[in-house]
Amino acid sequence: MDATRIEEVVGDFVTLKKRGVNQIGLCPFHNEKTPSFTVSAPKGIFKCFGCGKGGNAVNFIMEHEHFSYPEALRYLAQKYGIEIEEEKPSPEQQEAMDEKESLFNLSAFARKFFEEQLHETEEGKAVGLSYLRERGFSLEVIRRFGLGYCPDKWDAFSQTALKNGYKKEYLLKTSLSKEKDHMIYDTFRGRIIFPIHNLSGRVLGFGGRIMTNEKKRPKYINSAESEIYHKSKVLYGAYFARSPMASQDNCFLVEGYTDVISLNQAGITNVIATSGTSLTTEQIKLIRRYTDNVTLLFDGDPAGIKATFRGIDMILEEGLNVRIVLFPDGEDPDSYARKYRPAEVKSFVEDQAADFISFKTKLLLSETSGDPIKKAKLIKEIAQTISLIPEPIERTLYTRQCSEMMQVEEKLMVAEVDKLRRQRFKQQRLTSSEKEQLQDPPESPAEKQTAGPYEENHTQEKELIRLLLNYADHTMVFEVENEDGHIEEMPVKVVDFVLQDIREDDLQFDHAPCQQIFDLFAEKRDNDKLPGRDAFTQYPDNAVRELAINLLATKYSLSPNWEERHKIHVVGEEEDLKPRVVQAVYAFKLRKLEKMIDASQQLIQQAESDETKDDEVLMRLLETIRDLKIKHRMFANALNRVITK
Repeated sequence: MDATRIEEVVGDFVTLKKRGVNQIGLCPFHNEKTPSFTVSAPKGIFKCFGCGKGGNAVNFIMEHEHFSYPEALRYLAQKYGIEIEEEKPSPEQQEAMDEKESLFNLSAFARKFFEEQLHETEEGKAVGLSYLRERGFSLEVIRRFGLGYCPDKWDAFSQTALKNGYKKEYLLKTSLSKEKDHMIYDTFRGRIIFPIHNLSGRVLGFGGRIMTNEKKRPKYINSAESEIYHKSKVLYGAYFARSPMASQDNCFLVEGYTDVISLNQAGITNVIATSGTSLTTEQIKLIRRYTDNVTLLFDGDPAGIKATFRGIDMILEEGLNVRIVLFPDGEDPDSYARKYRPAEVKSFVEDQAADFISFKTKLLLSETSGDPIKKAKLIKEIAQTISLIPEPIERTLYTRQCSEMMQVEEKLMVAEVDKLRRQRFKQQRLTSSEKEQLQDPPESPAEKQTAGPYEENHTQEKELIRLLLNYADHTMVFEVENEDGHIEEMPVKVVDFVLQDIREDDLQFDHAPCQQIFDLFAEKRDNDKLPGRDAFTQYPDNAVRELAINLLATKYSLSPNWEERHKIHVVGEEEDLKPRVVQAVYAFKLRKLEKMIDASQQLIQQAESDETKDDEVLMRLLETIRDLKIKHRMFANALNRVITK
């Protein structure tokens, strides 16, 4: 944990930008277009002010990758080169693991098996490795992407996995094996293997390319959907392309495994593939974590490009900028990258990139051949694409450009785009209305009044704990009169002031996590120590940890040079700390007094309704309420509050 830097851990998955002392980005846990996800390096925490998720580096990895706590620690240890000594699990221990972890472990075992078969067996070298080398792949790139080979035998892998303690049901669930007549056999036998990784590098599934010309067997096959592999949410090569996509602010999108590998070998590392499937919203959102710019690389087949138009429209709808590169006839990214030098490949991609809407307009316009009906259809289709763009300025510019290209009046294009946007907005409203009808009707005022006791949000308690977490070690200066009548300055740490004041009155927090944090401060301070923030942001109890992180997280912060640039001094919380702490203590006590007064008044009502009421008990309760109200008035006056009861 000491070695972990949260900005580095989160930065592997989210593009972060500096804002004041914090860093911000788009939240990976919910769909948003305006960044509300904040990372505080000094505090070692993250917090999304949109969906509310927060935590430390371990919590982030657990939440993002769906890891267990030990697996998250192993991930961080590997990232920072810290060795963890572990024993290989026995078959019995292997069976005891939960299903999801077992599937991950089996996939990791399979990757290692396939890789060893490629590099260390005669069949693998002669069939698999020789093929890859003939394709021009270097050993370095083969190793980097973890390519492997499955022997062309009925059940070589399946039997090896079973002997190593992996259960048959998991072999079938990962589709690494199939079953026929109660016999299992290898799904990928006789194929080159392409491991498919998640964003943290764990293997989710595999793709396999056949080495023979059998027409009855498909050229490529992929793992079936499983508990860990959802193809609609995965992009091949994303694990290797994360950092390059963010640093270059662009993503190259291709179709196949070999396209990704060949371009990587040519020095283009910000490339990912859909693996032959249609592009999904989840995949687009994954790209958007790292960049707003997508460049699609296609071979020269117009029919193939048209088939992707719907997917490209989805990219535009998510607010990304789309460009297209067409390779010469008969070439695709893989073949072109193998045929030309890396510098020539890079130069070609950069020079040929054209914005998608202009490209689509030119392509379809060339097919109208002066036919007014076809042209009218084209205008509607281009207007439909432009209407998906969320940014109004970009929509306006594309509308103007395309109207010039199609030689139609701009106002007609504007009208068509606006009409389509209104229709879509109306449809969305109808859909929302239908959803509301399926929900329970809202409570009536009468129902709300009888819904049960009000659940307190413990605002005063949380504010006091927030100040402790942020400023416990800070010093406040009080002026006190000494025995000689002179005024002296007395420095007091925030933690000592709060602990002494609350303990003197023997007060307890109603909110259990607040009390736990207070008790930990008290325990450490009694031993002349002070707990660091890590003691709370890494606390074992979820409720305590989440409360600490929520109270430490700050949504807004000034950039370092803001005051100097604007010549305005903003009074920070630290400069105004003493009155804030004193007010927080008073507000805490005031709320306690209010609850004590309410409790005493309820006791009086019960005593008065009792047939055998005791006048002496009533007098004592009235005296108690009077004393409490005197104290309540004192604290209320100190806080300049109006007493209404």
